[in-house]
Amino acid sequence: MQKKSIYILTNIMLTLEKYGKIGKTRKKIDNHGTKRRMMNTRNEIRYFLKKRKEVPINTILIGSNLLLFLLVELTGSSLDSYHILQWGGGYTPAILQGHEYYRLVSSMFLHFGIQHLGNNMLVLLFLGDCLERNIGKIKYLLIYFLGGIGANILSLCLEIKSGKYFISAGASGAVFAVIGALIYIVIANRGRIENFTTRQLVIMAGLSLYFGMTSTGVDNAAHFGGLISGFVLAFLVHRQ
Repeated sequence: MQKKSIYILTNIMLTLEKYGKIGKTRKKIDNHGTKRRMMNTRNEIRYFLKKRKEVPINTILIGSNLLLFLLVELTGSSLDSYHILQWGGGYTPAILQGHEYYRLVSSMFLHFGIQHLGNNMLVLLFLGDCLERNIGKIKYLLIYFLGGIGANILSLCLEIKSGKYFISAGASGAVFAVIGALIYIVIANRGRIENFTTRQLVIMAGLSLYFGMTSTGVDNAAHFGGLISGFVLAFLVHRQ
């Protein structure tokens, strides 16, 4: 009886497949699955955009970096050092002799190529959002800019000492300031904030510094300067 039932069921399936009904059913299932995935994607996008309202400063900072990168690309190439210099890239002789101190800030919003931009913005998206949510808009803005400027000043001082000058750009000094600040905030919060722990952040910072030091064309002074500046600034503003 059991074998007969299986035989009948098999024949029904073969017949349905012959006339295309199983194919249609499978297509419907696939369509439903696709629709569910599309709905999930839409919901995730809505959730992401809703969460952006909680972090307006970081959203503006990321948007500004993306917009400026687009403008640089439309007028030349972001891989051209002299083009970056024209747009406000950091250059010690221009800052000191030309008194173009704005370069300490403008260079924080310029990047050499899409990969440079993408790496910095991805880290800023996750860590910056977390930091702004936990310390507020004004304190986050202070840490980002003062930490980034501090990173650039340390880099400038070391270039003066060495006598070697380079055109520099990138948000990494400010990003490292965010990392340094978040390390302090996590420590002050007994070792965890949201999904981040002290150990995770210290390992992340250590690996980032290591890879920077073992690579060429990286402003390691700005990374160290940003990390230290961010930690100290977080200590100062978090107590207020």
